[in-house]
Amino acid sequence: MKTIKIFVAVIALSVVSFGSFAKNLTASASTLDAAEAQIAVQAHQAGASYKITGARFNNGAYISAELE
Repeated sequence: MKTIKIFVAVIALSVVSFGSFAKNLTASASTLDAAEAQIAVQAHQAGASYKITGARFNNGAYISAELE
């Protein structure tokens, strides 16, 4: 039982540490260009570059990105 608790704790801590490295950004606007411009501003304020990870357009544009 103690081994299982330790194993679960190690898994939980490793997931938390990997998740803290990448910061996700999101933006929405009426066009994809305007949403990407919002992402660019957020990345510039953080002093980092970004990689778009998803985009969709359905009655408005929505973009998600990850800081690099």
